[in-house]
Amino acid sequence: MTDSKYFTTTKKGEIFELKAELNSDKKEKKKEAVKKVIASMTVGKDVSALFPDVVNCMQTDNLELKKLVYLYLMNYAKSQPDMAIMAVNTFVKDCEDPNPLIRALAVRTMGCIRVDKITEYLCEPLRKCLKDEDPYVRKTAAVCVAKLHDINAQLVEDQGFLDTLKDLISDSNPMVVANAVAALSEIAESHPNSNLLDLNPQTINKLLTALNECTEWGQIFILDCLANYTPRDDRESQSICERVTPRLSHANSAVVLSAVKVLMKFMEMLPKDLDYYGTLLKKLAPPLVTLLSAEPELQYVALRNINLIVQKRPEILKHEMKVFFVKYNDPIYVKLEKLDIMIRLASQANIAQVLAELKEYATEVDVDFVRKAVRAIGRCAIKVEQSAERCVSTLLDLIQTKVNYVVQEAIVVIKDIFRKYPNKYESVIATLCENLDSLDEPEARAAMIWIVGEYAERIDNADELLESFLEGFHDESTQVQLQLLTAIVKLFLKKPTETQELVQQVLSLATQDSDNPDLRDRGYIYWRLLSTDPVAAKEVVLAEKPLISEETDLIEPTLLDELICHIGTLASVYHKPPSAFVEGGRGVQHKRLPARAGSGESAESPDVGQAVSAVSDAPPAVIPSQGDLLGDLLNLDLAPPTSNVPPVPSSMQMGAMDLLGGGLDSLMGDESETSASHYRTEVQSPQPPECSERELGGDVGGSPAMGVSLGGAPVGMPAGLGAAPAVGGGLGDLFDLGGGVGVTAGSYIPPKTVWLPAMKAKGLEISGTFARRSGVIHMDLSFTNKAMSVMTDFAIQFNKNSFGLAPAGPLQVLTPLSPNQTVDVSLPLSTTGPVMKMEPLNNLQVAVKNNIDVFYFSCQYPISLLFVEDGKMDRQVFLATWKDIPSENEAQFQIKDCHLNSDAASNKLQGSNIFTVAKRTVDTQDMLYQSVKLTNGIWMLAELRIQTGNPNSTDLEVGVIFLSGLNSNLPSSRRRTSWHALLSAPHHLSLTTQSVF
Repeated sequence: MTDSKYFTTTKKGEIFELKAELNSDKKEKKKEAVKKVIASMTVGKDVSALFPDVVNCMQTDNLELKKLVYLYLMNYAKSQPDMAIMAVNTFVKDCEDPNPLIRALAVRTMGCIRVDKITEYLCEPLRKCLKDEDPYVRKTAAVCVAKLHDINAQLVEDQGFLDTLKDLISDSNPMVVANAVAALSEIAESHPNSNLLDLNPQTINKLLTALNECTEWGQIFILDCLANYTPRDDRESQSICERVTPRLSHANSAVVLSAVKVLMKFMEMLPKDLDYYGTLLKKLAPPLVTLLSAEPELQYVALRNINLIVQKRPEILKHEMKVFFVKYNDPIYVKLEKLDIMIRLASQANIAQVLAELKEYATEVDVDFVRKAVRAIGRCAIKVEQSAERCVSTLLDLIQTKVNYVVQEAIVVIKDIFRKYPNKYESVIATLCENLDSLDEPEARAAMIWIVGEYAERIDNADELLESFLEGFHDESTQVQLQLLTAIVKLFLKKPTETQELVQQVLSLATQDSDNPDLRDRGYIYWRLLSTDPVAAKEVVLAEKPLISEETDLIEPTLLDELICHIGTLASVYHKPPSAFVEGGRGVQHKRLPARAGSGESAESPDVGQAVSAVSDAPPAVIPSQGDLLGDLLNLDLAPPTSNVPPVPSSMQMGAMDLLGGGLDSLMGDESETSASHYRTEVQSPQPPECSERELGGDVGGSPAMGVSLGGAPVGMPAGLGAAPAVGGGLGDLFDLGGGVGVTAGSYIPPKTVWLPAMKAKGLEISGTFARRSGVIHMDLSFTNKAMSVMTDFAIQFNKNSFGLAPAGPLQVLTPLSPNQTVDVSLPLSTTGPVMKMEPLNNLQVAVKNNIDVFYFSCQYPISLLFVEDGKMDRQVFLATWKDIPSENEAQFQIKDCHLNSDAASNKLQGSNIFTVAKRTVDTQDMLYQSVKLTNGIWMLAELRIQTGNPNSTDLEVGVIFLSGLNSNLPSSRRRTSWHALLSAPHHLSLTTQSVF
């Protein structure tokens, strides 16, 4: 009678009877009792009460009985740790038993008892077994070390078991080597940085020697270990490949896949022009093909791995296409996987064969497989351009079958073909439209709608076709609704006169009658685009589309390389890295392929450096960022919020030479006071309202060649200003160094620049500049209509600004502005408007209104606009004022490449209301002392030092003093450049925005 009788008993009170039997003196009765206990334990009965009695049975010579007791002990030791200690002496004794099977059994059981209390008692028996004379005991002890490490890693390290385990790699028995490698690999997975498997050429040689003699599972352990090794060069890589190649002919598929993994990894280091490389490619194909003759489940695992191999190296199986042809009795999961590999192997050489096969599959009865086959035809057309026409013809033949799901899949893939080959196969659209009524799947309906919208100009009744979809708009899926909305907007942009009602209807359905936020948002975007700027709408909606890629489903290269390193594992079946499905940190190591020989890369990929982006100043925003702008401009009576800009510390120090002090007293006739005196009396000047001395403090960044020391709390300048061109053409025009040096009268007017592009103002482009004529400031504007409709009812308004600039009258645009027409307008300005400090000081925010909308932009006016004609200061007042201003209100800088003598410089500057008060010559240098008065009554005093006696001299040194707390809020490099502009403009002079502030 078999042992099954032990599982059929249902007697009650068994525990008491078993207890008696376990304590029997008869060996056979005791053995029967232990079998009954194990049977009860197996079916889930709690027999832990018998623990002491079962443990007593360990003292036996009967191997079968000892195995049963050990089995019971492993199961209940965790719940009875105190009782389990009783077995320790038996373990120690059994580890010295003359029978190697009993010694191995004892050490195996020791590793399975996961109780911390007794592990320390097991160290000595384990140490003896690791050095046992019998290889069977040693290989068992090697695995026990890994199990013990999982329970108490520190104990294993302290006892030196890891070093003993490393020594076992050099063991003479191949199975001991294999188990030592398996144990070390297991421990290394939980401690990735421990470097336990210190692989070197000597160790690799020992592993390769053991590979030929150990069991199949031992071979898998060794091959997996080899896959983690990085050879030193291509020669070593080739040597390892040659010794691993025989494993490809092994009967066990796991050994074959592990060998393929090693070869795929080490091939990376072989030069492609090497003869052995081609030989290896040929050797890899037969074992992979052989795997496909196994059971369906194994076939599937093999196909998933082959899918990765084909993506990495399609040349391995490029001549084996027929192997992947589907058999009638293949399960669906095998069929679909084979189909995927067929597409990856498709090329110009075999495309005819593939297409014939795919066309045959499309007539199968399995719906899922037919769909996949039809899609495969489309993928072949995209991948192999020469086959596209044949693929389209095949798809049309399939559409003629009128099989519903075949037609729908064909339409989906033809849409992709249109994307890949635009304007090439549009002749088939008529055939597609014939099948419009049979489409019931969302993806197919969406594809057909896309085709109609994209080629609406070629379909006479496109509006009728789209309108038929619109009838059941709310019953459609979101995918179809979104596609229908876009298609009708495309149709409207191509045929605006015929489809106005249709586009209004779909926009209304999408925005007012829909609860889907994606659909509603897209509808609002289209509506706003179409109602405000049809030109922009056309550029957005009808933009040229990028071609779809040849292989849209390829695995990302970095992930593919990692998956190649995991061939033969679950990762290669899931096509996901282990980190995606393994919980916790164990077993999750990111692996990568070694660098190819001669590539110049190290075996470990270098870290990708952070790209260092160049710091560049952004252009000024067309729409100002101040939160109060809209309220002020539109008279909504919103109070402006106060903005505290963090101070920017000065990066400049005053130069060693005091340009503003030397010789001024003697020039003015007062020799008693020293030039370095800082005891000055303050001259009161009116301040702009709402603009305190602290608010007018400026930023002091700039070129190190220039010394600056300005008073007040510095205010950070917006980053955008750095790259902003000056108003009216920028400083380059003012400075034009090729200009003449003759005396010019009047103020320099910079050329106009675009302040508001048409793209940002619904077709209205505004260019302009500023000028000062006859003591009046003018804003010269050019309005250009680049839209399709007439523009009328122009008006203009300024936001509060630093100097109170405001229109002195209404904007006079006398005639309606027709499309493509430009009109010039000169708007006189006053300085009596509301004042608010701007950043920068000369920033002006403007609102322009017309019959279409209100548009906002900001520009910067040249500060010389504000220099008044009565700005020449009396000499004595100049001297007193100069001495009175604190040193922190001073700035000094040097101007390069300015070929002017002192008279020419004085005349040029006077044209911009910068007046020379006095002049003197000291040591071949002309010193000009100048004064400037602004519209708000603030004065500026300057000293200009010019080299004389050298016609080629190009350097000027300028010192500027700002009165009454008026300080710069722009970098000093800007001020230097602007003075340069004043002295170098070819015709009239203008002190630009950056000259002072």
